[in-house]
Amino acid sequence: MIVRTLDECRDSERRVVAETWESVRMLLKDDNMGFSFHITTIFENTETHIHYQNHLESVFCMSGEGEIEVVGGETYPIKPGTLYILDKHDEHYLRAYKDKEMVMACVFNPPITGQEVHDENGVYPLVD
Repeated sequence: MIVRTLDECRDSERRVVAETWESVRMLLKDDNMGFSFHITTIFENTETHIHYQNHLESVFCMSGEGEIEVVGGETYPIKPGTLYILDKHDEHYLRAYKDKEMVMACVFNPPITGQEVHDENGVYPLVD
């Protein structure tokens, strides 16, 4: 059994901070569960270009407000209780509104190793 708290993960190398977000990676590839689990904060009044070409992701909004815009497609509002699933490696822009920092629970398949950040194309590398 694995037991971890958000606070202990936040105070470790499992916390990764980028310009527009912070991700606390609570479950990673080396935990051998077949997926990874993160609590990610999208900073208020930001836009992040994301295109997970190597991963599928499900995201549940726990707090805050914003939107997800699929490149070449629709824009969907995000608020607490919203789940979105990037089941087709959807290229998108994730935006948190002014004064509306978003806290999200995220699941990745395949799992990430822990220190990934988006490259210039919004991609996380695939690590074997």
